[in-house]
Amino acid sequence: MDEIKLDPWGDSLVRDYEKLFTVFGIRPFREVLSLLDKPHLLHRRGVVFGHRDFDKVLQAFRSGEKVALLTGFMPSGRFHFGHKMLMDQIIYYQSIGIDVIIAIADIEAYVVRRIPRQEALRIAVEEYIANAVALGLDLSRARIYFQSNMDAPYYRLVQMFSQKVSMAEMEAIYGELNPGKIMASLTQMADILHPMLKEYGGYKHVFVPVGPDQDPHIRLARDIADRFESELGLRRPASTYHRFMTGLNGGKMSSSKPDSAIFLLEPIDSAVAKLKRALTGGRATVDEQRRLGGVPEACSVYEMYHYHLVTSDEELLNIYRRCVKGELLCGEDKQYAAEKLAKWMEEHRRKWEHALSLVTSKLDLPSF
Repeated sequence: MDEIKLDPWGDSLVRDYEKLFTVFGIRPFREVLSLLDKPHLLHRRGVVFGHRDFDKVLQAFRSGEKVALLTGFMPSGRFHFGHKMLMDQIIYYQSIGIDVIIAIADIEAYVVRRIPRQEALRIAVEEYIANAVALGLDLSRARIYFQSNMDAPYYRLVQMFSQKVSMAEMEAIYGELNPGKIMASLTQMADILHPMLKEYGGYKHVFVPVGPDQDPHIRLARDIADRFESELGLRRPASTYHRFMTGLNGGKMSSSKPDSAIFLLEPIDSAVAKLKRALTGGRATVDEQRRLGGVPEACSVYEMYHYHLVTSDEELLNIYRRCVKGELLCGEDKQYAAEKLAKWMEEHRRKWEHALSLVTSKLDLPSF
């Protein structure tokens, strides 16, 4: 079995998601799908593939108990369609009545990515928060905070957690560490677990939607919750796991690799050009593609349909069938996707401009 390394600060890429069930104990999301009355398309289509204890969270929610979703964004780069996939989930959960708490990890960006604090603030507001509002997040029903703005009870957790975690344990979870990463990981523990304190809502049920590269944080948070259950009343957080978006040139979609990603605010002609250069599951020649058909599972253009551009399952299935039968060639496919993308981005830009004007007046921004 090939070793799977999950690095929350690196470039983790998972080829076989089934291995995560056996290696790390993540459970298949299909087990809990029936507990959602109207699942999001990312749930229906298997993009959200795994969970830890999410069944307990959904059962509590269905029983009328309050539940919090905790997520975070590190403001170190531009907001791309991989980020949108997470935000779509957040907005869905907010729409069904789950409380949303979003951490802006500006301290982590400063420590781990060496982003100047003013620049992290700008990126957070213009790229992450304004895009979230443009996508449909209701700011009036969400708590968004900056790590650097938090008060004593939150930072007290960071210090207390350090008492019950050994260096050997952290290295076993994360691999090689430096002081900045140690502090960043303990601060993430405070992010994940602080909603359980009475000062921040006293939630008994908190879950975190993440990509599998963030599972080291989840595992450590669950262990820490066990160790502080009697002292602080903490409980194990639950989690859900979504697939990575494939980069347009292969590998993982990443803000640090501009050719791999389509950014929501980049010029439309640039985004379209990237899409038309994207790797596909097509064959070497037109004749071969007509004879053998394409491979949608290996196509980053089909993935854009699957995750973002096609909301109708019937339309998506039609695209899939035409591709595997050799009826849909890559040029035609890319042109259709480009038209959908351009239309979506044009409308989104208008929403973003309106959202940006609202954001700064409604947020408690850090001062320097």
